[in-house]
Amino acid sequence: MTNALVVIDVQESFRARPLWATNSNPDVVKNVSRLVEAARAAGDQVIWVIHSEPGTGGVFDPESGFVRVVDELPRAEGEPLLVKTVHNAFTTTNLQHLLTVAGVRSITVAGLRTEQCVETTARFASDLGYQVTFAIDATSTSPIPHPDAPADQTVEQLLADPRTLSAEDVVARTVYALAGRFATVKTVSEILGE
Repeated sequence: MTNALVVIDVQESFRARPLWATNSNPDVVKNVSRLVEAARAAGDQVIWVIHSEPGTGGVFDPESGFVRVVDELPRAEGEPLLVKTVHNAFTTTNLQHLLTVAGVRSITVAGLRTEQCVETTARFASDLGYQVTFAIDATSTSPIPHPDAPADQTVEQLLADPRTLSAEDVVARTVYALAGRFATVKTVSEILGE
């Protein structure tokens, strides 16, 4: 096995946040599911990663009950579930060890959020020497507030602030930042050869 699909943070924590209403890609779970099915059919490794912030009391705190893969994406027997506590999927997990033991040299990354954990994992994987495919329409994000915006602003205030970076701009910036440098950026249809 030389290929793996790494599914990052497609978890209930995000859907529990008010910001989920601004999700850039309503088809993200469906598109991740297509990649998972194709990877399983090809005999590729599927690795699940979720984000956890123990003791914070928020939706990423395991005590909240939201730190779990979304129900629509059941893991198959033997597929690892890694729990990370930083943005990239390597630093606080044994992901690199799993990939090395399996002989994986090429990974496809998908998940939440496009510019945060998925992009950071893609960059880190590239630096480790993996060939990285970034499944752009199997990722999703939300608008990003201006650094000077109040931390406690509502979704409505976020969207009304002209300084807010739109989700569409976030996705476009990610493509520009990754393509040809850290990853090959493709749609799910392109990855599946459709």
